[in-house]
Amino acid sequence: MKIIVLVKHVPDAQFDRHLTGEGYTTDRDESILSELDEYALEAALQLAEARGGAKAGNQVIALSMGPSGAVNAIKKALQIGATEGVHLTDDALAGSDAAATSLALAAAIRHLGNDAPVDLVLTGMASTDGETSLVPAQLAERLDLPQVTFASSLEVDGGRLTARRDADTSSETVEAPLPAVVSVTDQINEPRYPNFKGIIAAKRKSITTLSLADIGVDPAQVGHAGSWTSVLSADERPPRTAGTIITDEGDAGIKLVDFLAAQKLL
Repeated sequence: MKIIVLVKHVPDAQFDRHLTGEGYTTDRDESILSELDEYALEAALQLAEARGGAKAGNQVIALSMGPSGAVNAIKKALQIGATEGVHLTDDALAGSDAAATSLALAAAIRHLGNDAPVDLVLTGMASTDGETSLVPAQLAERLDLPQVTFASSLEVDGGRLTARRDADTSSETVEAPLPAVVSVTDQINEPRYPNFKGIIAAKRKSITTLSLADIGVDPAQVGHAGSWTSVLSADERPPRTAGTIITDEGDAGIKLVDFLAAQKLL
């Protein structure tokens, strides 16, 4: 199988997030591999290993789009077990929204399928920065492929996949022919950690760098110019104010109810 896993370099949730530049884009100085993408990577590795792994010709390709720092997300994916990495980077990509991002990624996936067809494209359920969950569906539309979103289990048998989608009160099982685009939830598996052997092995794995010219995309189709949405203004979140302290003098319950009522929480 040839599986492409989309991995994103996102701001580390341990630090405050900031917007920068005229387009109010996310500052990615303190960034890591998106936690939700690790579930997609683990799903791909399990599918590949069930079929004999890399020795049997199975490929798990970690694809990331972003500036130079995004290569760190790919390196982490290689340490976890991906067989190779692809970094789509170009100055014109800066400021791309979900629509422009899906256009560029779709072109990159088609490019990667030139030597051998891509069997499956896996993504996380959302990115931990934008959290729109838009790219998987847009990607499937641009590639003209079946899509399965929010899969909490995934199996592949021959040329078909079977996935379970869990809702609040019910679950449904869906099937689709390959190739397909599938986004997976954080309930599908328990991602593995990179071990010493994996970290050493990752140093010998290749990372291919692609530009917009390589994948045949006009710079005007991406970035701020090609985006369907734009941020017109943004302000820093105001500092948190001190909370209200209720001292119990025998009427704390009444004071609490009055406070909640004043905040329209009752």
